[in-house]
Amino acid sequence: MKSAAIKSTVLLSLMVWGAAAFSEVPSKASNVGGITNTRHNLTQSYLGGNAGFMSLSRNDYGEVCVYCHTPHGANSNVALPLWNRTIKSTTYATYDTLGTSTLTQTVNQPGRNSLSCLSCHDGTVAIDSIINMPGSGKYQASQATSQSDSFLNAWAGGPGGSFYGGHGTLQVSDSAFNEYGQCQSCHSISGPQFNPSGTPAFDAFYIGTDLTNDHPVGIHFPAAGPGVDFNQPNRSTGSISFFDTDGNGRADPKNVRLYDSGNGFSVECASCHDPHGVPSGGAGSVNNPTFMRVANTGSALCLTCHVK
Repeated sequence: MKSAAIKSTVLLSLMVWGAAAFSEVPSKASNVGGITNTRHNLTQSYLGGNAGFMSLSRNDYGEVCVYCHTPHGANSNVALPLWNRTIKSTTYATYDTLGTSTLTQTVNQPGRNSLSCLSCHDGTVAIDSIINMPGSGKYQASQATSQSDSFLNAWAGGPGGSFYGGHGTLQVSDSAFNEYGQCQSCHSISGPQFNPSGTPAFDAFYIGTDLTNDHPVGIHFPAAGPGVDFNQPNRSTGSISFFDTDGNGRADPKNVRLYDSGNGFSVECASCHDPHGVPSGGAGSVNNPTFMRVANTGSALCLTCHVK
């Protein structure tokens, strides 16, 4: 029996999904020249005057990096670079709970290089929920694990008593029609506002806390051995093992990688996705709106790891 985390039938579905996601998730951001020109620029300055509409449900801090990073007072509960975001204590439904007989590798709860992404994409924390607000002297240590709207409302020009009256998350529920602060109320192909005025749908980016229908994260990567149909990374540095496709010995943004958060090298969200969208000083890593480190044309991203 082959020792494989995901067998051919599951891999095929992931390849199909990956190709669809790459081609069907348009972005008004150019994704070229720096993170400012990607949708991870949560000020949305690339939209010009239209960026102001988002101020109804998120604080526009006027800085790009602050939504994730802070030079001082970082979240000490997670080993991420100067992390400024709220990360709740959340238990996720992981891929192994499906009971798939062909899943042979251990699956842990998402590691820190997935929690950074899930701090927005699991839908439970507002995109503007940070610990240290820029230039305002506003700091609240408890924001590290718990979102306080009253603290966020203290930001000058924040949503406060606005029509939306809250700080938007991706989460949506049956009562979403009355939850105007929830992103999915407007940014959904089937939301209660019926995607008014052509606002982009965020359905593909709302992952939730049930991770069973996504590529496994927190899953151990199989070591080399008889019957193992996985390519092996050819470089390691510290807690990162990576596919050094250009041979320069560095984990570049375009290199798929594995992370060791204390349980051995595993696949995490950032294994395939580059949150910054572009290499340092470069013209665009893969120039696509879903931040893929390797464009999945011809299943190239999948086949970086999988031998099929």
